[in-house]
Amino acid sequence: MGLFSKDIQTMDDLFVHQLRDIYYAENKIVKSLPKMIDKATDPQLKADFTGHLTETKNHIVRLEEVFRLHGVEAKSVTCPAIDGIIDEAEEVAGEVADKQVLDAALVAAAQAVEHYEMTRYGTLVAWARQLGRPDCASILEKTLAEEKNADSKLTKLAESKVNLRAAE
Repeated sequence: MGLFSKDIQTMDDLFVHQLRDIYYAENKIVKSLPKMIDKATDPQLKADFTGHLTETKNHIVRLEEVFRLHGVEAKSVTCPAIDGIIDEAEEVAGEVADKQVLDAALVAAAQAVEHYEMTRYGTLVAWARQLGRPDCASILEKTLAEEKNADSKLTKLAESKVNLRAAE
């Protein structure tokens, strides 16, 4: 279903489509994070990725709760945006031989994912409120806060040591 598909006629349809998009993305992220954990060499980066894997699994559970509350089936629609972000990350990681530079590349890739997620969750929170669904909005806000926190941790890690080591 494309963005301007006949299947999207109302704001509610758009909300559900976006839920299914981020549901696909979160499931894809759960599959790709273990590869990033394996490739990371910085212990803090590995730990942050591992912690975020657990969080991401909880994001999926929360999305399933939003689907349930909203009375629609929890299912995915393909998200070409996250596919592209993850494909690019895997391609770049495969090309970097220097482990310090690889860690910097992994942080950048993870932040691209986080920024995508933040835009999606921010939009979903706003739409849930507009649709009179404060119950759904409050669940989505928890995930949005965790995505922002993950991005902040990555920025601090990059600026305090990962990028410095990569530049040496």
